[in-house]
Amino acid sequence: MIEFLSKQIDWIDVEYWFYIFNDLSLLYIILPFFVLELIRYAYQKRLSKDLVLDSIANVITFGAFFLIEIILGLLAVTKLYFWVYHNFSLPNLELNWITIITCILLADFAYYWEHRMMHRIGIGWATHTVHHSSPHFNMSVAYRFGPFDAILPILFSLPIVMLGYDPILVLLSEVFVQVFQTLLHTEIVGKLTKPVEFIFNTPSHHRVHHGSNRQYWDKNYAGILIIWDRMLGTFEPEKEKVIYGISEPLNSVNPITVFFHGITRFLRKLKQIEGIKNKFLAFVKPPDWMPQESSKSND
Repeated sequence: MIEFLSKQIDWIDVEYWFYIFNDLSLLYIILPFFVLELIRYAYQKRLSKDLVLDSIANVITFGAFFLIEIILGLLAVTKLYFWVYHNFSLPNLELNWITIITCILLADFAYYWEHRMMHRIGIGWATHTVHHSSPHFNMSVAYRFGPFDAILPILFSLPIVMLGYDPILVLLSEVFVQVFQTLLHTEIVGKLTKPVEFIFNTPSHHRVHHGSNRQYWDKNYAGILIIWDRMLGTFEPEKEKVIYGISEPLNSVNPITVFFHGITRFLRKLKQIEGIKNKFLAFVKPPDWMPQESSKSND
C-alpha cells in the first residue's frame, strides 16, 4: 500500500482527476442540484421574485470576484507561490498520492484557520460578510463572494508551499476544498449517518455556519473535515431552525450593493472611530469591536 501511495505520478494524471472532481462537478452535481432546489422552492411555494433576483446577484458577485482574482490574485499569487517555493521552502516534494492527500489535508486545515480569521477580524468580515448576507441557502449562495475573499487567505497557504509542496498542487488542493464547500450549500440534504456527520463537514453543519441565530455565530468553519471544529471548540450541531443571513440584514438584491456592502459598512465604521491607532485596530479586532471613546460618543 505504501509502495503504491509513494509511486510518482505524472502531472497529466493529476490535472485530469482534479478536472473531473473540480471543474466538471459544476455540470454533474451543482447545476442539477440547483434545479432540484428551484423545483423544491416552487413545490413549497417559496419560489419568489426575491429568491430569483438573489440567486442572480450571487452569480454576478462571483463574476466580479473572479475578475479581481484573475487581475490581482491568481497571476500574482502564482508568481508569489513559486518565488517562495524556489527560495524559502524545504526540499521540494515528489508528486505522488501521499503528497496529494497530505496537501489536501493541509489545505483543509489552512482553510479552517483562514475562514475563522475572516469571521474574527474586521477587514476579514468586511469582505466575507457578503457570502453570509443572503437570507436564502442554496447552491447559488456558494458563489456569493466579497471583493477580497481570494486575497487574505494567501497568508495561510504560503506555509504549505514552504513545506515543499508544488505551488500548483497547493492551488488545486485549495480549489478542491472550495468545491467541496460548494456542495454543502443546500437544504435538500438532511442529516447524514453519525460517522459521516462526526468526521466530515455536511450540509447540516454548514447550515449552522450560515445561521444568524445567536448560538450559531462563528461556528463550523470547516472545509472538508468537521473534526477541526470539534478539536478546536467551534463546533455546533444543527438543532434550532436556522435563520439565514447576518445580524444586520442587507435587504437588497442589487449585485453592486451586495458585493460592496461589507466594505462600505466598514468604511463608515472607520469614520466613526477616532485616532489612527484605533482605526488600525479596527482592521484586526473582531467585527463588533469599537473603542470605548467612540462607543461613548455614539451613545
